[in-house]
Amino acid sequence: MNLNIKHNFTTELPADPIQKNSRRQVKEACFSYVKPKKTSKPKLIHVSKDIAEQLGFSDVDLQSEAFLNIMTGNTVLENTTPYAMCYGGHQFGNWAGQLGDGRAINLFDVEHQNKQWTIQLKGAGETPYSRQGDGLAVLRSSIREYLCSEAMHHLGVPTTRALSLALTGDNVLRDMLYDGNQAYEKGAIVSRISPSFLRFGNYEIFAARGDHKTLKTLVDYTLKHHFSHLGTPSKESYIQFFNEVMQRTLDMIIHWQRVGFVHGVMNTDNMSILGLTIDYGPYGWLEGFDFGWTPNTTDAQNKRYRFANQPNIGLWNLYQFANALYPLIEDAKPLETILENYKTGFEQKSFEMMTSKLGLFEVDDKDLKLIQDLEDILQLSETDMTIFFRNLSNFKKDNSTIGLEVIKDAFYKPDEINGDIKQQWQDWFDRYQFRLEKESMSDYDRKMKMNTVNPKYVLRNYMAQLAIDDADKGDYTRIDELFNLLKQPYSEQPENEKWFAKRPEWARHKVGCSMLSCSS
Repeated sequence: MNLNIKHNFTTELPADPIQKNSRRQVKEACFSYVKPKKTSKPKLIHVSKDIAEQLGFSDVDLQSEAFLNIMTGNTVLENTTPYAMCYGGHQFGNWAGQLGDGRAINLFDVEHQNKQWTIQLKGAGETPYSRQGDGLAVLRSSIREYLCSEAMHHLGVPTTRALSLALTGDNVLRDMLYDGNQAYEKGAIVSRISPSFLRFGNYEIFAARGDHKTLKTLVDYTLKHHFSHLGTPSKESYIQFFNEVMQRTLDMIIHWQRVGFVHGVMNTDNMSILGLTIDYGPYGWLEGFDFGWTPNTTDAQNKRYRFANQPNIGLWNLYQFANALYPLIEDAKPLETILENYKTGFEQKSFEMMTSKLGLFEVDDKDLKLIQDLEDILQLSETDMTIFFRNLSNFKKDNSTIGLEVIKDAFYKPDEINGDIKQQWQDWFDRYQFRLEKESMSDYDRKMKMNTVNPKYVLRNYMAQLAIDDADKGDYTRIDELFNLLKQPYSEQPENEKWFAKRPEWARHKVGCSMLSCSS
């Protein structure tokens, strides 16, 4: 393997001086050295050749035993020092103290084609930050993370990536529903890829401990390697750093809302400073358009991380990040201004996103009302978000199409579309048709534009569950099928039309298809 290995993180930041891999509070250090746990019978299930090429792996590398052993923890590449990061975080709104990489181990950094990437294993064994956990991962959660990382990238959503998915050959004990019923499941490891896995919590932990020296060291490192265009470290560049993190976070969440993605666990330790979607746990895509939906069983009562609240949580998390940076800036006003800009920025970008989904490209002062009324009607009866917006592009502005006919396949209970609900839909389509007459582009051009922002295929939970069920039986063909399907989510793919469908009724309440737990 001819990789261009880098060691910036471990050579430029303070390390935990204790080498023993024991659970502990790690002070004045950004990471701890730790080696992955050896696996008994590793087997590679799938590799993303797209990301492998970006890292500099050849096809020969991907077929080699060396690649398998490195990506399953059995071999530590020569002259590399795997490590786990120290960070804290706010979980469900409460400060949780030290958290850290409890089941993620960073192997090394690779530079290729003027880009640098960190290669990380998730599920490769315990670290000083594992608390009561074993640091391992199971096949079902690993399949979900692997498929979703790559699916999100092809949707145009900023995200960490995934290189490989492998079985460990070892069984892992898990209580899937947290109901006291433990069972053994197949162990697995995903190799995750990102320019950096730094999160808000990496900075929060040092601010919370009053360790401003290490905080400054980490922020200066971050500027040097990930925000070098902001110049040398200073109070001004720290402010600009916060502003850019704000903008990236805002853009990421706008993309989530655009495709109907719900993260499920927007704790501050799951918020990337690069504005990347990170840590795929109990995520899900909206089936029925529902502002109140969350895929997380842990959040089922309070619904803190529900679909409609994701923009607010992004802001709340940025407040915590601002508090962490404040000791280096010592001036609240510029930080408060940036946070205010998030609010106005979200309103504007959300509006622009929704008008693009509706194919409205001319300026009209009544568009906001048209959008708000649509969002209200969408919730009167269970209406599939993905199918609705995709099929809406077939509506003709010359009034030759009937709106309800165009979108009828999106309704889960078509019999409910009568009386007042039917009238509200007809009234809305009358206004929509009148508004489209103001658009200069043709129906065909508008359809093409709408189809670049409204995906036809997303990774619905039931689809992932079908792949998981097959994989449990040793059949991995569905993983490959979905992986390739989701590489072109905006294309028609007539041969894959079966996946452009509402969630089947059998999946409505099935474990893994509706809601999931925080951890596995």
